[in-house]
Amino acid sequence: MDLRVSVQKRFGTFTIDTNFNVEGERIGLFGPSGSGKSTLVGLIAGLYHPDSGAVFLDDAEIFNSEKRVNVPVEHRRIGMVFQRPHLFPHLSVRGNLLYGYRRCEHKDRKIKLDSLVEVLQIGHLLHRGVRNLSGGEKQRVAIGRAVLSNPRLLVMDEPLSALDDSLKFQIIPFLKGACETFNIPYLFISHSLTEMRIMTDKVLRVVEGRVASQMSLEQLARAYMGESKAGYINLLKLRSLDRLGNLYVYDWGGQRLFISGGSDLPEAFFELPSTDIILFKRHPEAISARNLLQCRVTDIFETGHRLGVELECSGQRLVAEVVRQAVEELGITKENEVYAAIKATAFRRLG
Repeated sequence: MDLRVSVQKRFGTFTIDTNFNVEGERIGLFGPSGSGKSTLVGLIAGLYHPDSGAVFLDDAEIFNSEKRVNVPVEHRRIGMVFQRPHLFPHLSVRGNLLYGYRRCEHKDRKIKLDSLVEVLQIGHLLHRGVRNLSGGEKQRVAIGRAVLSNPRLLVMDEPLSALDDSLKFQIIPFLKGACETFNIPYLFISHSLTEMRIMTDKVLRVVEGRVASQMSLEQLARAYMGESKAGYINLLKLRSLDRLGNLYVYDWGGQRLFISGGSDLPEAFFELPSTDIILFKRHPEAISARNLLQCRVTDIFETGHRLGVELECSGQRLVAEVVRQAVEELGITKENEVYAAIKATAFRRLG
């Protein structure tokens, strides 16, 4: 996807005034509530009419105020998934799924119902009324309806924010799986750093009605390290191995991690705050933490008043946070060998 946007729009005292180009398949729009993320994608999708400017999606000019080009919403082929499912209550699940498909031109009907149903695992729901669905099932149907409209771009506007954590991380594989299976690029809107890092490859940071910067996920995580009490949040996808008393044992690149808040699922995502990793220059003789990893320092970076130490641990990556005095006293420099100690209780399971 190649998206070029230069638009201006005033809504009372709030103004969208931005100019950016972005290429990619999994693009995030990140920013606090009220920064203009949803309004901006509404201008791109045609839900709102810019006061001036132009919007290009790939090789198509879908809006240009000077040329008086304004492609109608229904012809832009931009699918939408919102925070709430907004399903049609008078239609069955099958009827909701086919709603957009039946309004799609025959030449663009490349995604078929059976294929989509298999990816989203909703075959058993097809004949149900939507009032008889759980929150997670409704959101899967909403995703399916948008995908089955065969869009050239999918906009997901806070699609997970109305769900609790357990449902949220059940839905994420379906969101990503549908877009990857059918090669649909997307814009993913959220104010959650964790969601952004799982769902996207590149981020547009939206501030007061404009795209202030483009950045990688690592740049975003480091930028917000100084704003969180937990510091940098490490995201780990772990494979379950065993139980040892009240601890769960997970595989992480051939290493065993002991976690107190695990689950019986075969795989799970965990958050690990950088502030919960303690570094040692030498192997400690005794320690209460259940996890002790031998690592190599690959980078030391500063964000605000905080220092992050990037570690390579048997091919895996972690970021620990230390104060400057500790770096100096331990003599930590790039390529040093250190030991990282992590309590079993430091990990937070997502979902």
